[in-house]
Amino acid sequence: MSRLIQIKFLSKAILGVALLLSINCTVTQAQQLKYLTGNSSWNPDSLGNHRAVVTVFVAGAVAKTVIDWRRKDDPATKEIIVVDARSNQRILNVKTENLTRETGTIYFEPVSGAGKYYIYYLPFHVQPGSNYPTAVYKKPADRAALAWKNKISGKTIATKVDYLESYNQLNSFYPMEVIATAKEAASLIAKNKNQPYLIFPEDRLHPVKMEKDLPQRWVLKGTTQTFTDTAARGENFSFQLGLYAFSKDLQKVNLKFTDLKSTDGAVIPAALLSCLNTDGINWDNKVLKKQVDVHKGEIQSLWCLLDIPEDAKPATYNGTVTVMAEGTTAVPIQLKIVVSPKKAINGGVNEPWKQTRLTWLNSSLGQKNELIKPYTALKIDGNTISLLGRKMILGNDGMPAQIQSFFTEEMTAIDQQPRPLLAAPFALIAEETDGSVLQWKTGKPEIKQTAPGQVEWTALNTAPKLKMEVKASLEFDGFINYTIKLTALKELKLKDIRMVIPFQKQVAEYMMGLNLKGGKIPADYQWKWDVAHKNQDGAWIGAVNAGLRFSLKDEHYTRPLNTNFYLDKPLLLPGSWGNQDKGGIDIKQNTSNTAVTNYSGAREMKAGDTLYYNFNLMITPFHTLQTEDQWATRYYHKYNNVDTIKATGATVINIHHGTAINPYINYPFIAHEEMKSYIDSAHHLGLKVKIYNTVREVSNSAYELAPLRSLGHEIFSKGKGGGYAWLQEHLNADYIAAWYVPEVKDAAIINSGMSRWHNYYVEGMSWLVQNVGIDGIYLDDVAYDRTTMKRIKRVLTQNGHPGIIDLHSANQYNKRDGFNNSANLYMDHFPYLNRLWFGENFDYENNTPDFYLTEISGIPFGLMGEMLEGGGNPWRGMVYGMTNRMPWSANADPRPIWKVWDSFGLQNSRMIGYWVKNNPVKTTATDVLATVYLKDKKALIAIASWAKEDTKVKLQLNWKALGIDPKKVTLKAPAIRNFQQAGTFAVNDEIPVKKGEGLLLILE
Repeated sequence: MSRLIQIKFLSKAILGVALLLSINCTVTQAQQLKYLTGNSSWNPDSLGNHRAVVTVFVAGAVAKTVIDWRRKDDPATKEIIVVDARSNQRILNVKTENLTRETGTIYFEPVSGAGKYYIYYLPFHVQPGSNYPTAVYKKPADRAALAWKNKISGKTIATKVDYLESYNQLNSFYPMEVIATAKEAASLIAKNKNQPYLIFPEDRLHPVKMEKDLPQRWVLKGTTQTFTDTAARGENFSFQLGLYAFSKDLQKVNLKFTDLKSTDGAVIPAALLSCLNTDGINWDNKVLKKQVDVHKGEIQSLWCLLDIPEDAKPATYNGTVTVMAEGTTAVPIQLKIVVSPKKAINGGVNEPWKQTRLTWLNSSLGQKNELIKPYTALKIDGNTISLLGRKMILGNDGMPAQIQSFFTEEMTAIDQQPRPLLAAPFALIAEETDGSVLQWKTGKPEIKQTAPGQVEWTALNTAPKLKMEVKASLEFDGFINYTIKLTALKELKLKDIRMVIPFQKQVAEYMMGLNLKGGKIPADYQWKWDVAHKNQDGAWIGAVNAGLRFSLKDEHYTRPLNTNFYLDKPLLLPGSWGNQDKGGIDIKQNTSNTAVTNYSGAREMKAGDTLYYNFNLMITPFHTLQTEDQWATRYYHKYNNVDTIKATGATVINIHHGTAINPYINYPFIAHEEMKSYIDSAHHLGLKVKIYNTVREVSNSAYELAPLRSLGHEIFSKGKGGGYAWLQEHLNADYIAAWYVPEVKDAAIINSGMSRWHNYYVEGMSWLVQNVGIDGIYLDDVAYDRTTMKRIKRVLTQNGHPGIIDLHSANQYNKRDGFNNSANLYMDHFPYLNRLWFGENFDYENNTPDFYLTEISGIPFGLMGEMLEGGGNPWRGMVYGMTNRMPWSANADPRPIWKVWDSFGLQNSRMIGYWVKNNPVKTTATDVLATVYLKDKKALIAIASWAKEDTKVKLQLNWKALGIDPKKVTLKAPAIRNFQQAGTFAVNDEIPVKKGEGLLLILE
């Protein structure tokens, strides 16, 4: 797939003229050097992305070429490859000399005589097919024959460098990565030696890309204190100020704008101008102020945004932007913006190569905390707060005194009978070194409803030596955020500060997290912090229909990286809970409860010292199982012809990145017209289409890549660089190389975590819904928080759109991911998901039913899912209502099982899982489990074995609960390809079940 998709709106001929300059920067006409693109006409993975096209005028033994390549890298460490254009064969008789960043001299044997020759000057090699490649640049090697080299001292043949050519436009260095020579830069500085720094106003079509080299373009233009450009009414306009700190460090760089005024009195207020690098709205909707410092010898681009009003009068507007830095003279730049009569559509965001979407970085779209279906408004009754299927009762100290769940064990309905989670209230205990416990004097929490879906409360608790201020909130999905501020009133020596969560013993049935895979909760367990290696700060504990996820934080919490990159940016140890690794968590089953003790260990506090013992809770389940949707919605996880997909019986198509209509990872804006055409065709057939789009990394094809890099590490993570050649050649260093798609040569870099890129992501998703018609997104792991997920759900479901969100995760329980459980890691997002796909590296053969239930199925949280690795285990999957997904896993076609679903009429059936204590169908073996799908006078029984050997079981049937007359019943196993052979059984027969397999039986 050609990357030329990206450039169809750009200049058709990427052609530049680099004029050689004399020392005093006056232009000469000695030579013109052109820059063209090669239209992907050679193999860059062996020859590199850049070449000089040279003409040899006459035949001879030695041709000499001097290339004024003006490079950022060190040419002396790179090999030169010369290819005969006529035969396309490599020439071995090559010798180089004087290879500098500015020029290089190459001698070669023109084997075909007069004609064209290609000189490749950045050749590299990569591991074929790798998705995390490291391009290794070939070192210089002398392959020339000695006899030929002896001819170099003689007469050489004249040549001409016709042009420099890049593999495609994306790889081009022209014009903003073509360096000025050292003499040119020195001359320019000498002319401006009295200035504190140099300012280069630059238009939006030429993003600044070099941090240490002046581009030749700026030397040609020279310094100026005016900027002129043209914009449309209503356009999201932008421009740059390139600051070059040539003489000293610059501290606290800032900009001040004036109103823009026309000669006839029209005004564009200064309030509509801003600097992206210094001001904005952060991902959490808070005002962002950033300090910009520029080190001596470096260049900083300041991106200025101007939101031109739609009703602006067409005219020429003049104003000033003043550049200020601490301890230096302010420098004014005169602005002249010509506003044309043309009116931009939607701010001009349909022309993103003009950087019209930079304003998205400061978006607050979706931030209003409105209710999202199926959640209901919160209700306050005294100290009790009710939400969908759950209640929380506060103690006078502001801590949870009781939490109740009303979900049935089947997880398909909400009951009137509460199930209490706690055996006693939460308790935050401060214990002095002598063993005495501080006694809190409590008041009464102040509770207020700030929105239909949010309740906040505060409480003040005091002891003679310590004050505890509680500030908390509960949201409509069951998320609770606690900020606990402890202030020492007197000097204190403490043995421990700990929080005890006393679970009802019968509720604390399962656990996952804290270095444990999902399964039965241990009777006695101890855990210690290890943030350098483990992405663990809490756990989920509960039963299928009642549970609690808790995680421990402090005021400095930042979201770590995940999915292969945790070790690059791990958790910060909470100063309170972690306490220099003295803290930990103990879990102990007692006679009446299961106590979870979150302790922090001994410490001293001086009067006035503060500590933040913050924590988050999530009350599970979030909602009932949507079984009807599970049976009716069938995924096709591959880009294919829509008629072919329709014929499979699938109803929803997932479009991965690296495909024709979604070629670039997490940047689905380039081939959007092709994507819309495909989606329209799918909609015509009644199919829905979701696309891959997340924010963990971003494609190097993103139009805004240079502006984002100008923000330092706000958007992109610190890193060692490397990766594919494009990244090394254009980003140089200080990034983390991410996923690479060889077929489209798409190279991505890792984002830093939570940032304004999430604002852009939300706006971009809204644009895709409105302009392309996507029906939802396929998430391949999630690199953002629940706030962003709520915003995404809101924009995806706007104006009646379905907004389907489908989460895939590879198993995160490994070294690279910090030994976290995928379900625990992503639980914040579960309230807004439609389906799970857990996933790569999940072992469906050697894990327990409890692992399936807690870590894969999603059932304890109100979700259902599908299997991936090797197609999963189809027999075990069916006891959780799961199949695999077509056509991703080879030899694992779910259609035979789908056919049984349809012939039985699984829709409108009642799913009763094996975990339900009064399940009307059980087996005589504890390691052979049965889930029943019940309809009027018939049932589909899914049986799966975890037994170590082949076995035989009898069914234990509750005929009354089934509503079936045992005297008139038949029990049949329908024939299902690659699953089971047909068979008929008597209800009292011993039924053979193979090890690791199972059966689907129809009882009617």
